[in-house]
Amino acid sequence: MYMLVEDFILVTHESSSASESDAEPKYLGDINDYVDSIAGELWPVNKKIHDNPELGFEEFIAHKTLTEFYKRRPEWKVTPSAYGMETAWVAEYDSGKKGPVISFNVEMDALDGIGHACGHNLIMTASVTGSLATAEIITQYDLGGKVVVFGTPAEEGGGGKIKLLEAGAYKDYNVDINLISHPGIVGENALVRTSSYTSFTVEYFGREAHAAANPWLGINALDAMVTAYNALSVLRQQTMPGDVIQGCITNGGVRPNIIHAYTSSNWVVRANTRARLDELLVKVMACFEAAASATGATFKTTSTGSYKDHVPNRVLGVSYTKYFNALSPPSLIPLDQDVDEIKGRTMASTDQGDISYAMPSLSPSFSVPPGPGGSGPHNPGFAETAGTKVAFERALRVGKALAGVALDVLTTDGLLSEIKKEWTREIGSS
Repeated sequence: MYMLVEDFILVTHESSSASESDAEPKYLGDINDYVDSIAGELWPVNKKIHDNPELGFEEFIAHKTLTEFYKRRPEWKVTPSAYGMETAWVAEYDSGKKGPVISFNVEMDALDGIGHACGHNLIMTASVTGSLATAEIITQYDLGGKVVVFGTPAEEGGGGKIKLLEAGAYKDYNVDINLISHPGIVGENALVRTSSYTSFTVEYFGREAHAAANPWLGINALDAMVTAYNALSVLRQQTMPGDVIQGCITNGGVRPNIIHAYTSSNWVVRANTRARLDELLVKVMACFEAAASATGATFKTTSTGSYKDHVPNRVLGVSYTKYFNALSPPSLIPLDQDVDEIKGRTMASTDQGDISYAMPSLSPSFSVPPGPGGSGPHNPGFAETAGTKVAFERALRVGKALAGVALDVLTTDGLLSEIKKEWTREIGSS
């Protein structure tokens, strides 16, 4: 039943010859059979959430649908409205025997006005599928360990996973690893790195005066804002690849014949890593400070959220690639992990990044057909494709592969230790 981690790594890291993928992963047949048998139950759940899009922290239909779905399975213990959030929830399967604790994150929220244009219904489907399949194989083979599913609200800017981390949710369940996925119109990749980002508002405060009669009595908050905006535009020429500075002026003043006493703006700054973001923010804030100094205005910044970059675990990636490539996907994940990671890089951000700094994480990307006109995530057309049977079936495939990862961790002697060593090395270098 058990295999040594040395054998696991040897088999999965050999050359990318055809023979490497010839041997079917041990539990693949059992996973396939089980998931195919429950697909008819999962489809209505997927459609219910897709067709009733809800904003962050307001995922009431999704919360009810998913908690009731797990409650119908007596082997699962369900905690609704968990950790001070009405739409957060936890479902736990305990084998009763000692072993690793595998967790899956479920996303539920949609985008304002454009529904599930980020495909969170598919993320949900893959995680639920993976969790149920893992629990089923644990039962079939009398394995040890636990499976914990977290319903995480408000990924789209609300940071529900961060709130769960801060509340101690993952520590309460002694979680060892966390699994999730994300759809898109890109390729199939096991090792997905996202950007670290922070968002904030900036307000400048000046003094009103008549812009024609006595402008020298005023302090122009709009001049300060424009100066800062231009300084940041100049800064962009000196930034590194992966650095992104985005902003908009939300209040530019009252009337043209008044020296403006107040202006405001919203900003997002991204970088490849949390460490690089910290460096970039020093330069960004210097632009706001310089504008205040040049105009005599004062300014205030208010944080509106931040996500760390997602650091994928390479040992988990080996396992996922093995299972996923054996499931006849639209395209194969590159066996060369350096190539996989390069292709898996995205400038988007997610609160799963914060999870990856707290524990080993894997968030593979998977392709679904594009929406009308080739549209991808955060476009209304992608919400349309996210509700199709084809997209649902691809999410099931991902769930099967995630279950394979979980079972490798549960049954391969020493593998969890290697995963955690890799995590420590990666996080230490980030």
